[in-house]
Amino acid sequence: MSEARYSIGVDLGGTNLRAAAIAPDGSVLSRLSGTTNLHAGRDAVVMDIVESIRNLRVTHGDAGLAGVGVVVPGFIEMKKGLIVGSNNLPQFEGYPVRDEISRILGAPVILENDANAAALGEKWIGAGRDVDSLVLLTLGTGIGGGIIVDGRILHGEVGMAGEIGHTTVYPDGNPCGCGSRGCLEKHASATAITAMARLMQLGENVTAADVYKIAQGEGESAKRARRIFESMGEALGIAIGNLVNIFNFPLYLLSGGPLPAWDLFAPPMTAEAERRSFTFRNTKTRIEKATLGGDAGLFGAACLGLEALQRRVVG
Repeated sequence: MSEARYSIGVDLGGTNLRAAAIAPDGSVLSRLSGTTNLHAGRDAVVMDIVESIRNLRVTHGDAGLAGVGVVVPGFIEMKKGLIVGSNNLPQFEGYPVRDEISRILGAPVILENDANAAALGEKWIGAGRDVDSLVLLTLGTGIGGGIIVDGRILHGEVGMAGEIGHTTVYPDGNPCGCGSRGCLEKHASATAITAMARLMQLGENVTAADVYKIAQGEGESAKRARRIFESMGEALGIAIGNLVNIFNFPLYLLSGGPLPAWDLFAPPMTAEAERRSFTFRNTKTRIEKATLGGDAGLFGAACLGLEALQRRVVG
């Protein structure tokens, strides 16, 4: 078998479609990007994915391709390769996207959840490269999670492990679309920040970034904005304290749009984790920022392709 020179990672989101050829050392050889044309229908999106992969294969050659990883938002039944829950890609609900892409390409494809892939990317060449196990929380419209155990993604029974955003931090907290209440994402996501801002009369159409700008100012509005980030930090600290108690991993990473406000939410987050976890207080457990940003999922997808080749060689 010829030596792998690269792997292809594809990141399909509700807005953007990105693909990249990435070398085994993590260097990006080339990348493609465009919009997710959901208005054109599911089949058109699938063909956009296929064409992106084909273009990268033509550029870099078939002989050195280790594998192809495709990451998507939502719940995935791993064995079947089905998306069974994605608010961003409703047209793909129950659709065998992995097998369809593989059939058209005539090559195996690995399908993975985007937060899981982001965690794997951070483990491979990001903030987690010095540890074997970690947890990543992705802060955005909701809160996703990825759990890496001894270098591998923890999937659970059918592939739905790591839904940290739907762990309960306040039993009588805000109702969540998942059917529960007091979920972490209802108290610490970008959406939660803007909801709290409206309640505190900081504006009807403010974004999380706007709230951070207000918090950097002076006066009563700034105090209310800072209290929002303190509340966010407390919720994150409760969740992370629980994660430390459950997993005893060395590293817990956070990524996403609200990270610029780290200086406001990190102190209450850390304090709450210390209160909630004996292990956190008495070990060198770290809570840090992820470093790969929006590319983490792409790197994770490419890493899946490289891992697939390694399994084929070893097996």
